[in-house]
Amino acid sequence: MPTISNARSLDQLLQRLGRLTPATDRRWGTMSPAEMLCHLGDAGDGVLGRRKPPGGAPGKPLPLPAKLLLLYSPIPFPKGVETRPGVNPKKEGTRPGDFEQDRARVVAGLRALAVAPADAVSQTHFRFGKMSLGAWHRWAFKHVDHHLRQFGL
Repeated sequence: MPTISNARSLDQLLQRLGRLTPATDRRWGTMSPAEMLCHLGDAGDGVLGRRKPPGGAPGKPLPLPAKLLLLYSPIPFPKGVETRPGVNPKKEGTRPGDFEQDRARVVAGLRALAVAPADAVSQTHFRFGKMSLGAWHRWAFKHVDHHLRQFGL
C-alpha cells in the first residue's frame, strides 16, 4: 500500500509533481495546476501545524468504515468533493504566486511529513477525524495522487 513513509512511493509522487507545468490540462475539477499546488501546500502545512486553515470548526467526521475504505483501499478518492474554503485557493487558501516556489513548498511539506514524529502532526483531519501518523502518511499519498491524476499525471 503506497504511503509517503515509503521512500519509493514518495519519490514516485515527487517525480510526477515534477512533470506538472502551468499549462497542464486538467481532466476534472476547477483548479488550475498552480491552484492545485497551493491547495496541496496549504493542506500539508495544516497537517504539520505550520498553518491553521481559516474557517469554522470541522463538522462531524465520516463513520469509521468510510474512513478506512477511503484511506486504505486501492479505490481512488472520489472526484467532485468540494474543497473546504481554508485550503481552497479560490476562497480563503493561499493564492498562486511563483509556480516553482509553490511546487517547492509542496515537495518540502511532503518530505517533512514523511519524517515527522507523531507529536509534530495534527491529531485530526476535518473529514476523517482522529488520525495516526501512519494514517497521515497514507492520506498524503492518496491526496497528492488524486490531484496528480486530476492532471493526467
